[in-house]
Amino acid sequence: MAKIVISGGEPLNGEVWISGAKNAVLPILASTLLCDESMSIGNVPHLHDVTTTMELLGQMGAQFIIDERMKIHVDPRHTHNFHAPYDLVKTMRASILVLGPLVARYGEAHVSLPGGCAIGSRPVDLHIRGLQALGAELVVENGYIHAKAKRLKGARVGMDLVTVTGTENIMMAAALASGTTVIENAAQEPEVVDLANCLNAMGAQVSGAGTNTITIQGVERLHGTHYDVLPDRIETGTFLVAGAITSGRVLLKKARPNTLDSVLSKLEQAGAHLNVGEDTIELDMRGNRPKAVTLTTAPYPAFPTDMQAQFVALNTVAEGVGVVTETVFENRFMHVQELQRLGADIRVEGNTAIIRGVPEMTGAPIMATDLRASACLVLAGLVAKGDTTVDRVYHIDRGYECIEEKLGMLGAKIRRLPS
Repeated sequence: MAKIVISGGEPLNGEVWISGAKNAVLPILASTLLCDESMSIGNVPHLHDVTTTMELLGQMGAQFIIDERMKIHVDPRHTHNFHAPYDLVKTMRASILVLGPLVARYGEAHVSLPGGCAIGSRPVDLHIRGLQALGAELVVENGYIHAKAKRLKGARVGMDLVTVTGTENIMMAAALASGTTVIENAAQEPEVVDLANCLNAMGAQVSGAGTNTITIQGVERLHGTHYDVLPDRIETGTFLVAGAITSGRVLLKKARPNTLDSVLSKLEQAGAHLNVGEDTIELDMRGNRPKAVTLTTAPYPAFPTDMQAQFVALNTVAEGVGVVTETVFENRFMHVQELQRLGADIRVEGNTAIIRGVPEMTGAPIMATDLRASACLVLAGLVAKGDTTVDRVYHIDRGYECIEEKLGMLGAKIRRLPS
């Protein structure tokens, strides 16, 4: 397996551009199944999860052309296979996003259950109940969701829990249903809004995205369009923490600052000086050590669970004690044990981590356990003295485009060793 080696202890200084959002491009790719014409998607990040999604859609019959600017041209008109196999779904839970579009457009879907996940349980029962409310017949057997429907019918769908992919699946299915669908307790994440904007560009009638009530007036067909994916707020936050944890200065371009209010607020509490433009964010620590911050994760617009691990890393070298409470996933502190190998002072009590900042950490071999944990460990390596070797970095390639090259542009001493 490939490894990343970081020689840490120096402040970062420089500028870098932000890629398109992983969590926006995956549902947008799935939404192309709803379309009866070809379409193009721009600002697509080069990520393993994007490749997996294209492989899945390709097995169904969709055809792709990728140009040199990572614009993807998708022709879904040859779709003939409505099967999402376990071999692909087990590597990327977002594969469940093909369920709604397949049932709505083709009246049939056979999608593997995603199975377990390292960071905690993410059940698909809300997806199933939502589609049943729209009139689909679903049976779960032999590890697969088998769904059938003629034309779906609009309905009121109440989500027991806030679920991003559940909201997206029902929203896509409802786009081609007859009548009006109202999703209550809908997820409000910017990636949900981006999907709604893309659907509307395809001819859908979606309103209320970004609030907890989304209304979809079903239409007969969706047409082709071009759509540019929004910048990745989690990548943005990760690079901002990279600047803060190393007491450096970073300028991020092609960002979307208005999707990061909770993260920017915590960085200011940590002592960062921020200069925010329309699509730029500059963070300057002015050589100072960060201050510890206390936070609790929750669905958007609260502090994102996908930034929890990065702020745990920040707190390891901050002045004072930070308390981080995780309310979204029940098993998302697996990075703590690895940070302790670098010298971090962390105590976990249930869903809360108490981090007492230390003046210095030292490099060691450590192992990534999931996507955001891998980013957290790279951040820790940037500030630890000596060499830190992060194993199992295939996790990081699922959600960060060219992370070594981008950190290198900021002055990091980082390299990848092949497996």
